Amino acid sequence: MSGTNSSIFGKFIITALVVAWAIGSMVPFGDTPFEDYIKTRATANQQEFVQVLKDAQARVDPVNYRSDKTKSPTLYIALRDLANAKEIDLSKYFKDINVSDIKILKKKNDILLKELYRQSKGALKKGLDIQGGVSFTLQVDDTNLNADELTRQGQLDDVLTVMNNRINGLGVTEPTIRIVGGNAIEVQMPGVSLKDNPEAIEELSRPAKLEFRLVHRDQRPTSAKPLPSEIPAGYEVLMMETERNGRVIEEPMFVKRRAEAKGDIIAKAYPAMEDANRFSVSMEFTSEGGKIFEKITSEILDGDRRTGTKQSLAIVLDGRLMSAPHIQSVIKERGSITGNFTRREAIELANALNNPLAVGLKRTSLNEVGPSLASEARDSSLMAAGIGTLAVIAFMVAVYFGMGFIALISVFVNILILVGVLASFGATMTLPGIAALVLTIGMAVDSNILVFERMREETLAGKSLWTSLQMGYEKAFSTIVDANITTLISALILWKFGTGPVKGFGITLAVGIFTTLFCALVLSRAMLELAVKYNVIRKALTRTFISNDTNIKFLNYAKKSFIVSWVIVIMGIVAIVYRGDKTLSIDFTGGDVITMSFNADKKIPIGEITALSESTSDTGIGEIQASYQTDLASKSETLVLQVESEKGERVFEMLSKKFPQAQLKLLSQQSVGASVSGEITRDAAIAVALSLLAILMYIALRFEFSYGIGAIVATTHDVLLTIGLYVIFGLLGIGSGQFSAPMVAAILMVMGYSINDKIVVFDRIREELVMKPTMSLRDVINLSINRTLTRTLLTSMSTIFATLALFIFGTGIVVDFSLVFLLGILTGTFSSIFIASPVFFWWNKGNRARVEKEQEANAAKPKDWEM
Repeated sequence: MSGTNSSIFGKFIITALVVAWAIGSMVPFGDTPFEDYIKTRATANQQEFVQVLKDAQARVDPVNYRSDKTKSPTLYIALRDLANAKEIDLSKYFKDINVSDIKILKKKNDILLKELYRQSKGALKKGLDIQGGVSFTLQVDDTNLNADELTRQGQLDDVLTVMNNRINGLGVTEPTIRIVGGNAIEVQMPGVSLKDNPEAIEELSRPAKLEFRLVHRDQRPTSAKPLPSEIPAGYEVLMMETERNGRVIEEPMFVKRRAEAKGDIIAKAYPAMEDANRFSVSMEFTSEGGKIFEKITSEILDGDRRTGTKQSLAIVLDGRLMSAPHIQSVIKERGSITGNFTRREAIELANALNNPLAVGLKRTSLNEVGPSLASEARDSSLMAAGIGTLAVIAFMVAVYFGMGFIALISVFVNILILVGVLASFGATMTLPGIAALVLTIGMAVDSNILVFERMREETLAGKSLWTSLQMGYEKAFSTIVDANITTLISALILWKFGTGPVKGFGITLAVGIFTTLFCALVLSRAMLELAVKYNVIRKALTRTFISNDTNIKFLNYAKKSFIVSWVIVIMGIVAIVYRGDKTLSIDFTGGDVITMSFNADKKIPIGEITALSESTSDTGIGEIQASYQTDLASKSETLVLQVESEKGERVFEMLSKKFPQAQLKLLSQQSVGASVSGEITRDAAIAVALSLLAILMYIALRFEFSYGIGAIVATTHDVLLTIGLYVIFGLLGIGSGQFSAPMVAAILMVMGYSINDKIVVFDRIREELVMKPTMSLRDVINLSINRTLTRTLLTSMSTIFATLALFIFGTGIVVDFSLVFLLGILTGTFSSIFIASPVFFWWNKGNRARVEKEQEANAAKPKDWEM
């Protein structure tokens, strides 16, 4: 058994290393105020740094810093200002942070402090609903916008897309980005605080408008601010910064106002190393952009030859002259931007250039945003998550005893690793996200249940416990992998073709698949082998949830079930059409934003405001999203509500009557666009369609084409039935009946659950066709459904327990999220039995010979999942 012991020990060692990495990715677990964090952070010359810190603290004066240049608003800014004023190299106190490649002292200190500020914050950010964040508005210059309303809207949509790609490239940051009025974009960033560093938002609100402009061939400014008469017509003075001996030297240049080309000629930008201490940004042009740049550089070179004077091409970013290189040869495919960039700056600039703006932006407001969810609602929803988790624990232990604990340990390690990976991506945790993790606990036990039930079958057949374990994994392995591969296909397509939260869901789903497979096939197996070796779990396999002799003729009820379920689907579609736009929340439709001042001593709790929502009401005030925002310039706090279109005044009047003591005054009202843009919705639909097509192809290759047809028809049925029932329930007063941004993830989770369920049944049908060569196709299907019934019901019940707890004890969006998933579980379980398998049966006209012919062809191919 020494070989067995070393194998078990090896699995535990691998798991321990992965868990250690995951925990390390989540550290620090919470935010630490910068002024507290910095006191003990210095790793070298600590006594000297204590004095520097005292001097910086003496500079802090949040009241008079605007009029007194020797004062600073916060300790963070004070440290930076003091170091720059006295030319102190702060890096000598923090030797563990490598910024030695940066020669300009001011830039080095700035980057060092940003890194220290980042380290003081928790690895996992909390969402706008839990903690709040920062809101800023970027106004588009009207001169850059087309007068035509349709074209103007298209330009603003482009800006919206670019900002979403920059800020939420991976889809896990959970910002709110929407059009405000007719010429501005509002961005709300979760988990960002400007208390310590008011300038932290600068990089996020950077327009990154890139232009290629000509520098005057002959003339140079005599000073940084020449007389207007000295500036050639059509030119302006821009300063180019260069580094010499660690100092910044500014050189003025006459740069043409009109750009020869803009950032849209770039197909791809990426950082590149110039030498050991400098980075540049390399650019690859689009096919059309290459032609434009070839023309520009050719004309410059022709002028150089004619005049004997070299002309520079200015690279201008956000009105700042980054570099002005001479052109050595015609450029038509790729180029680079130099400017003494650090690695971090090069990465940030490349990201901005990959998402260029065609118009200039100006930040017009900056506010700190309070949590959008009332503390009572937040606490009750977190309690619901806890109850759901305990319900799953109790259920698994009641069914499997010691094996149930093994499954739960595996699942919790799975969640731990998943959260660790998300933390390493800089993900944001929202309340719906936490609810999704709880539901994942219910779903992730499925792999363990598959193995346990296979072990039970082998044990009841008289095999030893060790043999049952080996055979259980061998027989369940193909099912586990196939089920997860189909889900992985969906995840990869959602990531590749989705945008915003859809892309984020794809990433989370893909990571979850790998962590689930790891825990099921490595950690669970190691614990089971250890438990079998010491005879811990023998009793757990002697009881069956459903008798193996169960012989329900499911196909006898298929036609009636099929007709009834599709009638309900049609009823749901009718309900959706009847509700029209009311089916979509203001996340999708946009609405009005009203800003109000109030009596600070009579502040209205957020929960009392949102409780007035009437989400499905045509005549009432409709949906309300509320938050308190503090303007960082004036320090004044306002109440900001987003409501349905043309209901702003109605909501204001209602609140004024209900809360007269608050002394509400309407400051402004303006229209806002959807926070879930049309592009996100369109890309989600395309990604789902491509996912279904890819799954059909995979199942056709791994199983047989008719299996794929059954899976796709049933999954489509599940999504439509879930959506329809959710809207119908909303009309009956159960849930809101409206689809908000988190509902996209809920529907995608339903799709993943549905596909996974179908694969389990189909895998058993394929196996029984081989094991029962004389049995009719009808009987094989009935037998397979009966044999997998225990697993189907146990997985459904474990997930239902978690979902019910969220639905009963949660509030607001968590209730809707859990209701959608609860309906999805029920429809998915139903369709695995009464839709997917019957469609497979009907497609083959009840003839097993048609299935066997294709299966024999597939069997001749090498097996992919042999252990």
